[in-house]
Amino acid sequence: MKELTVNTSRPYRILIEEGCLNEIGAQAAGLFSPGAQAVVVSDSNVAPLYASQVEKSLQAAGFATRLFTFPAGETSKRLATLEQLYSFLAQCNTTRSDFIVALGGGVTGDMAGFAAATYLRGIGYIQVPTTLLSQIDSSVGGKTAVDLPQGKNLVGAFWQPRLVLIDPLTINTLSPHYFADGMGEAIKYGCIRSAALFNRLEKEDARSFLPQMIAECVDIKRQIVEHDERDTGERMLLNFGHTLGHALEKLYHFETLSHGQAVGVGMVMITRASERAGLTHAGTTGRICALLRKYGLPESDSTSMDAIAAATNNDKKSEGGTLNLVLLSQIGESFLHPIPRTQLTSFLKEDAQ
Repeated sequence: MKELTVNTSRPYRILIEEGCLNEIGAQAAGLFSPGAQAVVVSDSNVAPLYASQVEKSLQAAGFATRLFTFPAGETSKRLATLEQLYSFLAQCNTTRSDFIVALGGGVTGDMAGFAAATYLRGIGYIQVPTTLLSQIDSSVGGKTAVDLPQGKNLVGAFWQPRLVLIDPLTINTLSPHYFADGMGEAIKYGCIRSAALFNRLEKEDARSFLPQMIAECVDIKRQIVEHDERDTGERMLLNFGHTLGHALEKLYHFETLSHGQAVGVGMVMITRASERAGLTHAGTTGRICALLRKYGLPESDSTSMDAIAAATNNDKKSEGGTLNLVLLSQIGESFLHPIPRTQLTSFLKEDAQ
Protein backbone atom coordinates (compact mmCIF):
# COMPACT_ATOMS: atom_id res chain seq x y z
CA MET A 1 0.00 0.00 0.00
CA LYS A 2 1.26 3.47 -0.91
CA GLU A 3 0.67 5.93 1.93
CA LEU A 4 1.11 9.70 1.90
CA THR A 5 0.40 12.20 4.66
CA VAL A 6 -0.93 15.65 3.85
CA ASN A 7 0.40 18.02 6.51
CA THR A 8 -2.26 20.72 6.41
CA SER A 9 -3.94 22.43 9.37
CA ARG A 10 -5.55 19.05 10.04
CA PRO A 11 -3.21 16.33 8.71
CA TYR A 12 -4.64 13.25 7.04
CA ARG A 13 -3.48 10.19 5.16
CA ILE A 14 -3.93 9.20 1.53
CA LEU A 15 -3.92 5.44 0.98
CA ILE A 16 -3.46 4.01 -2.52
CA GLU A 17 -3.86 0.26 -3.03
CA GLU A 18 -5.78 -2.06 -5.30
CA GLY A 19 -8.70 -3.58 -3.40
CA CYS A 20 -8.60 -1.10 -0.51
CA LEU A 21 -12.34 -0.39 -0.78
CA ASN A 22 -12.75 -3.42 1.47
CA GLU A 23 -10.54 -1.75 4.09
CA ILE A 24 -12.65 1.36 4.60
CA GLY A 25 -14.31 0.00 7.74
CA ALA A 26 -11.01 -0.83 9.41
CA GLN A 27 -9.54 2.53 8.42
CA ALA A 28 -12.59 4.46 9.62
CA ALA A 29 -12.46 2.63 12.96
CA GLY A 30 -9.18 4.38 13.68
CA LEU A 31 -10.74 7.79 13.07
CA PHE A 32 -14.31 7.72 14.40
CA SER A 33 -16.02 6.52 17.56
CA PRO A 34 -17.52 3.02 17.73
CA GLY A 35 -21.18 2.99 16.79
CA ALA A 36 -21.01 6.23 14.81
CA GLN A 37 -23.20 6.58 11.76
CA ALA A 38 -21.65 6.71 8.29
CA VAL A 39 -23.71 8.45 5.63
CA VAL A 40 -22.51 7.24 2.24
CA VAL A 41 -23.08 9.80 -0.52
CA SER A 42 -22.90 8.54 -4.10
CA ASP A 43 -24.41 9.07 -7.53
CA SER A 44 -26.68 6.92 -9.67
CA ASN A 45 -23.74 5.49 -11.65
CA VAL A 46 -21.39 4.62 -8.80
CA ALA A 47 -23.80 3.50 -6.06
CA PRO A 48 -24.90 0.30 -7.88
CA LEU A 49 -21.24 -0.66 -8.36
CA TYR A 50 -19.66 0.01 -4.98
CA ALA A 51 -22.09 1.24 -2.32
CA SER A 52 -22.96 -2.22 -1.01
CA GLN A 53 -19.28 -3.19 -0.76
CA VAL A 54 -18.43 -0.01 1.15
CA GLU A 55 -21.43 -0.29 3.47
CA LYS A 56 -20.63 -3.90 4.33
CA SER A 57 -17.07 -2.99 5.26
CA LEU A 58 -18.28 -0.13 7.45
CA GLN A 59 -20.96 -2.27 9.09
CA ALA A 60 -18.43 -5.02 9.83
CA ALA A 61 -16.40 -2.39 11.70
CA GLY A 62 -19.41 -1.50 13.85
CA PHE A 63 -20.75 1.55 12.04
CA ALA A 64 -24.39 2.09 11.15
CA THR A 65 -24.77 3.16 7.51
CA ARG A 66 -27.22 5.17 5.43
CA LEU A 67 -27.04 5.76 1.68
CA PHE A 68 -27.89 8.98 -0.18
CA THR A 69 -27.84 8.89 -3.98
CA PHE A 70 -28.38 11.61 -6.55
CA PRO A 71 -28.50 11.70 -10.38
CA ALA A 72 -25.02 11.44 -11.86
CA GLY A 73 -23.56 14.44 -13.66
CA GLU A 74 -22.20 17.95 -13.16
CA THR A 75 -25.71 19.41 -13.42
CA SER A 76 -26.49 17.83 -10.02
CA LYS A 77 -23.68 19.76 -8.32
CA ARG A 78 -25.93 22.60 -7.27
CA LEU A 79 -27.63 24.08 -4.23
CA ALA A 80 -30.89 22.22 -4.85
CA THR A 81 -29.18 18.82 -4.55
CA LEU A 82 -27.18 20.02 -1.58
CA GLU A 83 -30.40 21.00 0.19
CA GLN A 84 -31.75 17.48 -0.40
CA LEU A 85 -28.58 16.08 1.16
CA TYR A 86 -28.91 18.39 4.18
CA SER A 87 -32.50 17.18 4.65
CA PHE A 88 -31.36 13.57 4.45
CA LEU A 89 -28.67 14.18 7.08
CA ALA A 90 -31.25 15.75 9.36
CA GLN A 91 -33.68 12.86 8.84
CA CYS A 92 -30.86 10.46 9.77
CA ASN A 93 -30.29 12.42 13.00
CA THR A 94 -26.68 12.92 11.98
CA THR A 95 -24.52 14.29 14.79
CA ARG A 96 -21.01 15.71 14.97
CA SER A 97 -19.67 12.30 15.98
CA ASP A 98 -20.98 10.82 12.70
CA PHE A 99 -19.31 11.14 9.31
CA ILE A 100 -19.88 11.27 5.58
CA VAL A 101 -18.30 8.98 3.01
CA ALA A 102 -17.98 10.61 -0.42
CA LEU A 103 -18.09 7.63 -2.80
CA GLY A 104 -17.69 8.63 -6.43
CA GLY A 105 -16.12 11.16 -8.72
CA GLY A 106 -15.40 14.85 -8.44
CA VAL A 107 -19.04 15.94 -8.31
CA THR A 108 -19.72 13.62 -5.39
CA GLY A 109 -16.54 14.54 -3.54
CA ASP A 110 -17.03 18.28 -3.97
CA MET A 111 -20.67 18.28 -2.93
CA ALA A 112 -20.43 15.73 -0.09
CA GLY A 113 -17.35 17.53 1.20
CA PHE A 114 -19.18 20.85 1.22
CA ALA A 115 -22.08 19.23 3.08
CA ALA A 116 -19.59 17.92 5.65
CA ALA A 117 -17.99 21.37 5.96
CA THR A 118 -21.30 23.11 6.65
CA TYR A 119 -23.73 20.65 8.25
CA LEU A 120 -23.71 21.26 12.03
CA ARG A 121 -20.87 23.69 11.23
CA GLY A 122 -18.63 20.81 10.27
CA ILE A 123 -18.49 17.02 10.53
CA GLY A 124 -15.84 14.55 9.41
CA TYR A 125 -15.75 12.94 5.99
CA ILE A 126 -13.77 10.38 4.04
CA GLN A 127 -13.02 10.73 0.35
CA VAL A 128 -13.36 7.50 -1.65
CA PRO A 129 -12.76 8.64 -5.23
CA THR A 130 -13.75 6.18 -7.95
CA THR A 131 -12.83 8.09 -11.13
CA LEU A 132 -9.37 8.84 -12.42
CA LEU A 133 -10.00 12.58 -12.25
CA SER A 134 -11.09 12.48 -8.62
CA GLN A 135 -8.31 10.09 -7.60
CA ILE A 136 -5.49 12.23 -8.97
CA ASP A 137 -6.95 15.64 -8.25
CA SER A 138 -10.25 16.65 -6.66
CA SER A 139 -10.26 14.25 -3.68
CA VAL A 140 -7.06 15.75 -2.26
CA GLY A 141 -6.65 19.23 -0.83
CA GLY A 142 -9.93 20.00 0.90
CA LYS A 143 -11.61 22.15 -1.74
CA THR A 144 -15.36 21.57 -1.56
CA ALA A 145 -18.06 23.38 -3.53
CA VAL A 146 -21.16 23.44 -5.68
CA ASP A 147 -21.81 25.35 -8.90
CA LEU A 148 -23.99 28.36 -9.63
CA PRO A 149 -25.39 29.27 -13.06
CA GLN A 150 -22.83 32.09 -13.04
CA GLY A 151 -19.85 29.76 -12.69
CA LYS A 152 -18.22 26.60 -11.42
CA ASN A 153 -17.46 26.00 -7.72
CA LEU A 154 -18.54 29.48 -6.64
CA VAL A 155 -20.09 28.37 -3.34
CA GLY A 156 -17.78 26.27 -1.21
CA ALA A 157 -15.36 25.91 1.67
CA PHE A 158 -11.92 24.60 2.50
CA TRP A 159 -12.56 21.46 4.58
CA GLN A 160 -9.92 18.77 4.69
CA PRO A 161 -11.06 15.12 4.73
CA ARG A 162 -10.07 12.78 7.54
CA LEU A 163 -8.85 10.19 5.03
CA VAL A 164 -8.56 9.65 1.27
CA LEU A 165 -8.86 6.02 0.16
CA ILE A 166 -7.88 5.39 -3.47
CA ASP A 167 -8.55 2.00 -5.08
CA PRO A 168 -7.11 2.00 -8.63
CA LEU A 169 -9.26 -1.05 -9.48
CA THR A 170 -12.31 1.21 -9.72
CA ILE A 171 -10.75 2.68 -12.88
CA ASN A 172 -11.52 -0.62 -14.62
CA THR A 173 -15.23 0.19 -14.63
CA LEU A 174 -14.78 3.61 -16.28
CA SER A 175 -15.84 4.19 -19.87
CA PRO A 176 -13.14 5.46 -22.26
CA HIS A 177 -14.72 8.91 -22.01
CA TYR A 178 -14.27 9.15 -18.24
CA PHE A 179 -10.77 7.71 -18.35
CA ALA A 180 -9.82 10.35 -20.91
CA ASP A 181 -11.45 12.98 -18.72
CA GLY A 182 -9.05 12.10 -15.90
CA MET A 183 -6.09 12.14 -18.24
CA GLY A 184 -6.73 15.83 -18.83
CA GLU A 185 -5.74 16.47 -15.20
CA ALA A 186 -2.82 14.01 -15.37
CA ILE A 187 -1.40 15.89 -18.36
CA LYS A 188 -1.85 19.11 -16.39
CA TYR A 189 0.37 17.78 -13.59
CA GLY A 190 3.09 16.95 -16.07
CA CYS A 191 2.79 20.42 -17.57
CA ILE A 192 3.05 22.36 -14.32
CA ARG A 193 5.52 20.35 -12.26
CA SER A 194 6.92 17.14 -13.79
CA ALA A 195 8.56 17.00 -17.21
CA ALA A 196 9.43 13.38 -16.41
CA LEU A 197 5.75 12.48 -16.01
CA PHE A 198 4.85 14.32 -19.22
CA ASN A 199 7.62 12.52 -21.11
CA ARG A 200 6.48 9.15 -19.79
CA LEU A 201 2.88 9.86 -20.81
CA GLU A 202 4.20 10.63 -24.30
CA LYS A 203 6.26 7.44 -24.56
CA GLU A 204 4.06 4.92 -22.72
CA ASP A 205 0.38 4.12 -22.22
CA ALA A 206 -0.79 5.56 -18.90
CA ARG A 207 -2.72 2.35 -18.15
CA SER A 208 0.57 0.45 -18.02
CA PHE A 209 1.72 2.40 -14.94
CA LEU A 210 -1.59 3.60 -13.55
CA PRO A 211 -0.96 3.20 -9.77
CA GLN A 212 2.39 4.98 -10.11
CA MET A 213 0.84 7.78 -12.17
CA ILE A 214 -1.92 8.27 -9.59
CA ALA A 215 0.63 8.36 -6.77
CA GLU A 216 2.86 10.87 -8.57
CA CYS A 217 -0.02 13.24 -9.35
CA VAL A 218 -1.30 13.00 -5.77
CA ASP A 219 2.17 13.64 -4.38
CA ILE A 220 2.58 16.76 -6.52
CA LYS A 221 -0.74 18.08 -5.26
CA ARG A 222 0.14 17.13 -1.67
CA GLN A 223 3.32 19.19 -1.78
CA ILE A 224 1.60 22.22 -3.28
CA VAL A 225 -1.35 22.08 -0.86
CA GLU A 226 1.01 21.85 2.11
CA HIS A 227 2.72 25.03 0.95
CA ASP A 228 -0.52 26.90 0.23
CA GLU A 229 -3.59 25.33 1.82
CA ARG A 230 -5.88 28.31 1.19
CA ASP A 231 -5.07 28.88 -2.47
CA THR A 232 -3.48 32.31 -2.19
CA GLY A 233 -0.32 31.70 -4.21
CA GLU A 234 1.42 28.51 -5.32
CA ARG A 235 -1.77 26.44 -5.23
CA MET A 236 -3.14 28.53 -8.09
CA LEU A 237 -0.69 26.67 -10.34
CA LEU A 238 -2.96 23.63 -10.03
CA ASN A 239 -5.48 25.58 -12.09
CA PHE A 240 -3.43 25.57 -15.27
CA GLY A 241 -5.97 25.45 -18.10
CA HIS A 242 -8.85 25.95 -15.67
CA THR A 243 -9.53 29.67 -16.16
CA LEU A 244 -10.54 29.10 -19.77
CA GLY A 245 -11.72 25.55 -19.12
CA HIS A 246 -14.19 26.64 -16.46
CA ALA A 247 -15.38 29.40 -18.78
CA LEU A 248 -16.09 26.82 -21.48
CA GLU A 249 -17.95 24.59 -19.03
CA LYS A 250 -20.07 27.56 -18.01
CA LEU A 251 -20.81 28.50 -21.63
CA TYR A 252 -21.93 24.92 -22.30
CA HIS A 253 -24.13 25.05 -19.15
CA PHE A 254 -22.01 22.27 -17.58
CA GLU A 255 -23.17 19.88 -20.28
CA THR A 256 -21.61 18.54 -23.51
CA LEU A 257 -18.01 19.41 -22.59
CA SER A 258 -16.67 17.51 -19.56
CA HIS A 259 -14.19 18.97 -17.08
CA GLY A 260 -11.13 17.15 -18.38
CA GLN A 261 -12.00 18.03 -21.97
CA ALA A 262 -12.51 21.70 -21.08
CA VAL A 263 -9.25 21.86 -19.13
CA GLY A 264 -7.38 20.31 -22.05
CA VAL A 265 -8.73 22.90 -24.46
CA GLY A 266 -7.98 25.62 -21.90
CA MET A 267 -4.37 24.46 -21.59
CA VAL A 268 -3.91 24.67 -25.34
CA MET A 269 -5.56 28.09 -25.69
CA ILE A 270 -3.59 29.74 -22.90
CA THR A 271 -0.28 28.12 -23.90
CA ARG A 272 -0.65 29.06 -27.54
CA ALA A 273 -1.29 32.66 -26.49
CA SER A 274 1.65 32.72 -24.04
CA GLU A 275 3.93 31.07 -26.59
CA ARG A 276 3.13 33.73 -29.17
CA ALA A 277 3.74 36.39 -26.50
CA GLY A 278 7.22 35.01 -25.94
CA LEU A 279 6.46 33.79 -22.41
CA THR A 280 6.58 30.07 -23.19
CA HIS A 281 9.20 27.93 -24.90
CA ALA A 282 8.41 27.43 -28.61
CA GLY A 283 6.84 24.07 -29.43
CA THR A 284 5.19 23.61 -26.02
CA THR A 285 1.67 23.96 -27.40
CA GLY A 286 2.32 21.34 -30.05
CA ARG A 287 3.46 18.80 -27.47
CA ILE A 288 0.36 19.42 -25.34
CA CYS A 289 -1.90 19.04 -28.38
CA ALA A 290 -0.24 15.77 -29.38
CA LEU A 291 -0.61 14.32 -25.88
CA LEU A 292 -4.26 15.33 -25.66
CA ARG A 293 -4.90 13.61 -28.98
CA LYS A 294 -3.11 10.48 -27.76
CA TYR A 295 -5.53 10.17 -24.85
CA GLY A 296 -8.68 11.01 -26.79
CA LEU A 297 -9.13 14.60 -25.65
CA PRO A 298 -10.04 17.61 -27.79
CA GLU A 299 -7.49 20.35 -28.37
CA SER A 300 -9.76 23.11 -29.70
CA ASP A 301 -13.24 24.57 -29.49
CA SER A 302 -15.22 26.81 -31.83
CA THR A 303 -16.37 29.21 -29.08
CA SER A 304 -15.21 32.77 -29.72
CA MET A 305 -12.39 34.21 -27.64
CA ASP A 306 -14.62 37.18 -26.78
CA ALA A 307 -17.23 34.87 -25.24
CA ILE A 308 -14.62 32.83 -23.37
CA ALA A 309 -12.92 35.93 -21.95
CA ALA A 310 -16.27 37.35 -20.86
CA ALA A 311 -17.15 34.06 -19.13
CA THR A 312 -14.07 34.29 -16.88
CA ASN A 313 -15.56 37.19 -14.93
CA ASN A 314 -16.06 35.06 -11.80
CA ASP A 315 -12.68 33.32 -11.94
CA LYS A 316 -11.43 32.70 -8.40
CA LYS A 317 -7.85 33.70 -9.29
CA SER A 318 -8.99 37.29 -9.81
CA GLU A 319 -7.77 40.02 -7.47
CA GLY A 320 -9.69 43.23 -8.10
CA GLY A 321 -9.19 44.09 -11.75
CA THR A 322 -6.27 41.66 -12.12
CA LEU A 323 -6.45 38.04 -13.25
CA ASN A 324 -3.64 35.66 -12.33
CA LEU A 325 -3.06 33.50 -15.38
CA VAL A 326 -1.23 30.19 -14.94
CA LEU A 327 1.36 29.86 -17.70
CA LEU A 328 4.22 27.53 -18.57
CA SER A 329 7.78 28.61 -19.17
CA GLN A 330 8.27 25.09 -20.54
CA ILE A 331 6.90 21.61 -19.88
CA GLY A 332 7.29 20.93 -16.15
CA GLU A 333 7.71 24.57 -15.13
CA SER A 334 4.78 26.91 -14.42
CA PHE A 335 4.34 30.42 -13.08
CA LEU A 336 1.67 33.02 -12.31
CA HIS A 337 1.31 35.88 -14.76
CA PRO A 338 -0.87 38.75 -13.52
CA ILE A 339 -2.75 40.54 -16.28
CA PRO A 340 -5.35 43.33 -16.16
CA ARG A 341 -8.71 41.76 -16.90
CA THR A 342 -9.26 44.36 -19.61
CA GLN A 343 -6.29 42.91 -21.51
CA LEU A 344 -7.37 39.25 -21.40
CA THR A 345 -9.31 39.34 -24.66
CA SER A 346 -6.45 40.89 -26.61
CA PHE A 347 -3.96 38.46 -25.02
CA LEU A 348 -6.10 35.52 -26.20
CA LYS A 349 -6.92 37.01 -29.58
CA GLU A 350 -3.27 37.29 -30.50
CA ASP A 351 -3.49 33.52 -30.64
CA ALA A 352 -6.48 33.56 -32.97
CA GLN A 353 -5.02 35.90 -35.59
